[in-house]
Amino acid sequence: MFSRLLAAGLAGGLALFVLPSPGAEDALTALQRSGARGSGRVDVAESGRNGAMGAPAAAGWGSIDETATIPTVPRVPGLPFLQDLINAAPAGSLLKLDPGRYSGPVVVNKMLTIDGQGAVTIDGGGKGTVFVLEANQALVRGLHLTNSGSSHDSDDACLNVRGDHNVIEDLRIDNCLFGIDLKKSNDNVVRGNTIRSKPFDLGTRGDSLRLWYSHRNLIAGNVIEDSRDMVAWYSNDNRYLDNAARRSRYSIHFMFAANNLVEGNRFYDNAVGVYVMYSGGGAIRNNLFSHANGPTGMAVGFKEASDVVVEGNEIVYCGVGVGLDMSPFEPDSTITIRANRIAYNGVGVSFLADKEGTLVEGNSFEGNLTQVALGDAGSARHNVWRGNYWDDYQGFDRDRDNVGDRPHELYAYADQLWMEVPYARFFRNAPMMEMLDFLERLAPFSTPVLLLRDVRPVFEKSRTSSERAGQ
Repeated sequence: MFSRLLAAGLAGGLALFVLPSPGAEDALTALQRSGARGSGRVDVAESGRNGAMGAPAAAGWGSIDETATIPTVPRVPGLPFLQDLINAAPAGSLLKLDPGRYSGPVVVNKMLTIDGQGAVTIDGGGKGTVFVLEANQALVRGLHLTNSGSSHDSDDACLNVRGDHNVIEDLRIDNCLFGIDLKKSNDNVVRGNTIRSKPFDLGTRGDSLRLWYSHRNLIAGNVIEDSRDMVAWYSNDNRYLDNAARRSRYSIHFMFAANNLVEGNRFYDNAVGVYVMYSGGGAIRNNLFSHANGPTGMAVGFKEASDVVVEGNEIVYCGVGVGLDMSPFEPDSTITIRANRIAYNGVGVSFLADKEGTLVEGNSFEGNLTQVALGDAGSARHNVWRGNYWDDYQGFDRDRDNVGDRPHELYAYADQLWMEVPYARFFRNAPMMEMLDFLERLAPFSTPVLLLRDVRPVFEKSRTSSERAGQ
């Protein structure tokens, strides 16, 4: 409403500020425009792999059920062929490799312990997948896997895993399209690996670590750089602990994946931190999200997701801190945003729709250009806001109980313009917009929109553990 009144009253002076611009969309608008559509179902039952959730597209994700053929010809002439050593090793034995460079491809279809001691390189020769682990209870450690093919059609990767209860640790993976690819593989440990994709443009790289119908895996202590996404499709009850991801697109992307835990990770300079789509349950806890910028820059995002807890995270210097698109989606479900530090972002929390069911409590909002934004003409007051620290709170604490004497109410004045008109967002902190906002607050000529009401605002914020450590 305000944008239409303002456009009518100030058409001549404001026309320059609402011209379409390629950079005018913020993170949630761009994701809404280009995002996939789905059913919104969140629970993925083992018996329903090919049921209501839709059958997996085997052609696009590699042949899941087909047994890998044992290779007979090395791809790199002049190098020892590692497959010969694999074939000669008895099942259940330890294969400790001599230092050096070996030729791939390699297929392991029996329980083995393969130890490269950090001094063994397996070269894929620039074609196909380098290493296939098609076994249960195997251990692969201390290898350098490199030089896969570049085909997305055949999912060329450094390591394909097709088995359960395996341990993959201390690998160095580079110059590979996809890094580690698990399909229908459960209860594995992927730990302490370094993964980089090929030096392609962001959208044409492969995924660093991909789970497809893979459950109860532990992904811990890995370092991922210059890849595309770490992604989990139809994969439940996995744990992502203490990983680091830099200069990628999605640090972690969940699709139809239930009850996954993301804890203690560090995500820097990625387009998006963690994005949860059509999924339910789980928690995003005690992570650091930093510098998720650009047209889709967002630390934590939800699309038609339900019953997820976002707790104890440090979310700083991002385009959008937390973004919600039709979430929570399921009836009587909740998105809980609790005890996070949301600081120095373009937008602290952004809602694409006026939808209830989000609990925002005990967070610290400080230094954000905009604390809370709406993607339409609605309000966020239908959600529960309580016990948050707001650095722009205007009130006192006369009884010294660290609770503000009056509720914190956030109104949208001239901000309604860029919230309702996406193309105007490019100019949201321009001097003209700041002047309009000041005049609106001084003498409103339209009714401001009450975005939220925190009935128990915290007067002085508690220091985070990182701030205490800096003393």
